[in-house]
Amino acid sequence: MPLHPQAQAIADLMAASGAPALNEQSPQAARQMYEAMRVPSTEDVHEIRDVDANGVPCRLYKPSADVTGLLVYFHGGGWVIGSVDTHDGGCRSLANRTGHAVLSVDYRLAPEHKYPAALEDCLQALRWAHDNAASLGIDATRLAVGGDSAGGHLAALVAQLQPVPLKFQLLVYPVTDAHMISPSYKENKDGPLLTADAMQWFWDHFIGGVARPDDPRVCPIMASDTVLASTPPALVITAEFDPLRDEGEEYGRRLMENGVNASVARYLGMFHGFFSMFAMLDDAHAAHSHAAALVKKALDA
Repeated sequence: MPLHPQAQAIADLMAASGAPALNEQSPQAARQMYEAMRVPSTEDVHEIRDVDANGVPCRLYKPSADVTGLLVYFHGGGWVIGSVDTHDGGCRSLANRTGHAVLSVDYRLAPEHKYPAALEDCLQALRWAHDNAASLGIDATRLAVGGDSAGGHLAALVAQLQPVPLKFQLLVYPVTDAHMISPSYKENKDGPLLTADAMQWFWDHFIGGVARPDDPRVCPIMASDTVLASTPPALVITAEFDPLRDEGEEYGRRLMENGVNASVARYLGMFHGFFSMFAMLDDAHAAHSHAAALVKKALDA
C-alpha cells in the first residue's frame, strides 16, 4: 500500500524544505529545528498549568474541574529532542477526549543527560503524581502512562517497573528494541520523517558508552515473560511506513502472549510521527479517538 495521500503531501513538503537530516546536525540544532516545526494548538482546555514534580518540570492539563483519572505522558523525540511544548497539542487533545487529566513530563534529554536520566525523571514524576493526587484533584488509584516513540519506550519501561499501580499503558509507535534489525527497518530505512540513520543517532546519544542494547532495563522487548505479564492493559499504535513498526507490534504480541489485555493497531499509509499531526491527517484524528477511548475506559473503571 502506498502512503496515504494526506501523508504523501506532508512527506513532499518536508522533502522540498531542504532541511538537513537529524543525524547530520548537532542535538542543539536538531532541537531548534523540531521546535520550529511546532504548530501552536488553539484547542481550549479547562486548566493548563506548569507544575514541579519534585524537581521534574511537568505540565498539567485538566479538561474539567471534576476529573478523576490521570494519564502521565512522556513526549517523543528520540530522548534527544522534544519537550512539553512540542507535544502540547497532543496532550490537550488527549485530556479533552478522555475527560481525564494529563501530566506531560519534561524529562532530561540526551546527550547531556544519558540513560537512565530520562527514565528516572519519568518514574519520579509518576511517583509524585501518585503521592500528590489529592492536591491535584485526582484519584491515586486511577493512573495510566503513555507516550509516543521514545516516550512510548519510557512508558513501556515505567509500566514494567510500575512503581505505583497503573490502570493502562498507551504506547504510540514505541521504541522497544535497540538492535534495529527488523524487516520494517529495512523497508523504511529512508523514512519518511524517521530514518534508520536517525534512530542510530538517537540511540548513540541516549545509551552510547553507558548501556547495552540487550539490557532489559534499556529495551522493553528484552524483558522476561514474568515481567511482561505483570504490566497493565495496553494499546500499541504503529504506522505502516515506520522503521519502528515491527518492534512495536512484536512487543504488543508478547504482551498478549503473556496474558495482558493488549490491542495492536497499525495505521496503513501512515509514517512515524503521524499521531502528532491531527490538524492535517484524518488518521491522526482516528488514532486519538481510539487511544482516548481505551484510556477513558481504563480510568473510568
